[in-house]
Amino acid sequence: MSKLKTVFMGTPDFAVDCLRVMAEKTDVVMVVTQPDRPKGRGQKLTPSPVKVRALEYGLPVWQPEKIKTPDCVAKLEKLQPDLIVVVAFGQILSQKILDIPRLGCVNVHASLLPRYRGAAPIHWSIINGETETGVTTMMMDAGLDTGDMLLKSKTEITSDMTTAELHDKLAAMGSSLLSDTVDGLAAGTLQGEPQDGSLSNYASMLTKETAHIDWNKSAWEIHNLVRGLNSWPVAWTMLDGKNYKIWRTRVLADKAGKPGDVLETTKKSFVVAAGQGAVEILEIQPPSRKRMAAGDFVRGNGISTGAVFE
Repeated sequence: MSKLKTVFMGTPDFAVDCLRVMAEKTDVVMVVTQPDRPKGRGQKLTPSPVKVRALEYGLPVWQPEKIKTPDCVAKLEKLQPDLIVVVAFGQILSQKILDIPRLGCVNVHASLLPRYRGAAPIHWSIINGETETGVTTMMMDAGLDTGDMLLKSKTEITSDMTTAELHDKLAAMGSSLLSDTVDGLAAGTLQGEPQDGSLSNYASMLTKETAHIDWNKSAWEIHNLVRGLNSWPVAWTMLDGKNYKIWRTRVLADKAGKPGDVLETTKKSFVVAAGQGAVEILEIQPPSRKRMAAGDFVRGNGISTGAVFE
């Protein structure tokens, strides 16, 4: 039996292991990824993680600015793929593209659909204090993550798990689920399940203001925000007019005080009052410096009780 002819569309690290699966199981005739973007202090043009891996595999790479243009649609039609697989590509496909492959277009999404449709499902599942999430494969349609679901895999979110940790776990789960999905589609044994839209919510894109800590919120809400934004874009707060990033925290439910006030300092951390309870700061990044243990920050900066974070 000949391999399926496929097109793979993806961009970030989350999609890399899925590309490996497709390269092993199918004939990948094209890898489509976002154009190289400026990165770092030098703003050097940098290829996406998917492009880097695709070139290692010797696969053809295409980087259109806009995939919906007539020329792009025509190019995809000429490839005559059996299947298009999309994993965190970063562009929305038109109906004309969705109609090209005979087996349709499949998406790997990092949530248990219909929950957390949208751009940042991993971050928001942690920010909102969820205790469970997972990965869903689905047939794509014209909506935003609204297509029929194919397979799901679940995992626990522990109370101290960060987005960085959950990302890596879901990426591995997603590639395994994609492998099973491709097998099922090739064999004709998979049936899609419609989503119940009444159960959906939207995982919107993150902004700088999303990451600003509101000390009037409960200690648990602040803790969830911090771990949900680790390792990007990182929760932040202000002290004496300067921006500080908060990387790691712990909830102290038995402490209380005016929100934002530093209640105590120790050799290893310091404690800031929240709207309910308090937050122990374990890791912090002062302006223009690297992240550090909070104890080092206390010793080096002389922060003491009475200081106020905003």
